[in-house]
Amino acid sequence: MSNLTSEDIKADTENLNKKDITILAIESSCDETACAIVKNGREVISSVINTQIAIHTEYGGVVPEIASRKHIENINPVIKKALADANMTWDDIDAIAVTYGPGLVGALLVGVAEAKALAWALKKPLVGVHHIEGHISANFIEYPDLKPPFAGLVVSGGHTHLIKVLDYGEYEIVGRTRDDAAGEAFDKVARAVGLGYPGGPKIDKLSKEGNPDAVQFPRAHVDDAPYDFSFSGIKSAVLNYINQAEMKHEEINRADLVASFQKAVVDALVSRAIMLAKESGLKKLAIAGGVAANSCLNETLRKECEKEGIEFYSPSLLLCTDNAAMIGAAAYYEYIKGTRHGLDLNAVPNLKLGERI
Repeated sequence: MSNLTSEDIKADTENLNKKDITILAIESSCDETACAIVKNGREVISSVINTQIAIHTEYGGVVPEIASRKHIENINPVIKKALADANMTWDDIDAIAVTYGPGLVGALLVGVAEAKALAWALKKPLVGVHHIEGHISANFIEYPDLKPPFAGLVVSGGHTHLIKVLDYGEYEIVGRTRDDAAGEAFDKVARAVGLGYPGGPKIDKLSKEGNPDAVQFPRAHVDDAPYDFSFSGIKSAVLNYINQAEMKHEEINRADLVASFQKAVVDALVSRAIMLAKESGLKKLAIAGGVAANSCLNETLRKECEKEGIEFYSPSLLLCTDNAAMIGAAAYYEYIKGTRHGLDLNAVPNLKLGERI
């Protein structure tokens, strides 16, 4: 049940046009414990991120149990610092927002439990946010004048979606991966060539030293769904290339290998994103998600958009990776629509884009 009565919510909604809305947002879906304070969905007052990358690097990837324990240790200090950095008190906060899916269930539960406790104790509205909607909304912070509709490419460790952003919080999924997400393929290939975790940034860096045309890897197409992706074939081709070289006792040029792999993935992403923008008549294209930080993807998309007369939007590095500022941006548009969650809000690890709980 919500800690706000229907009268509270009605009064709260009626005041929306009379004042700025300041939201404290919490993000804990994977291995970053983050809190941010965002005003009116566009202005970041403070943003604090505690990352666990160094810890999980020892294991070659995120260990869910360790991530959850670290979130418990970090969440209160992170929230306290966000308030201090903003020079604000709880009286300055209008609502509490939190990521409730998708993600690692244990990690999500830490953030959701914290947000519900704060909402109850402080008698503040609670707004649950979809993690991927947060990534899309990072563009609203980076580009204060950006408004829907626009085409979107969401590329992360767990998701690869082509979407039409019809309005704030309203999406039409046009294409998606049939198997591995792009970020997942990056991580698996990085492990295969001995780069370790996190794979995406390490492949991006090493690729700059290699020839992207050294190895011709496949670009998969789904006959009955031209906007869909498939990255398992590219990943398998890389593994086969490595195995064959080892059997023949041939030395592998890792820079050439990962540069060629990266180009194959980027080609698949860019061709479909441009096709969506052109065929749908949308003159704006925004990228989102952790893989949006990839320099080759950014540069290639930017060039293709310029060639086709499409405006290109890409968040800065800190807004591409998991952060709470993007959650605060997404929460603002849910809040002004009247979205409120009760204290029965739960973590939903497999929450689909556009799905509402």
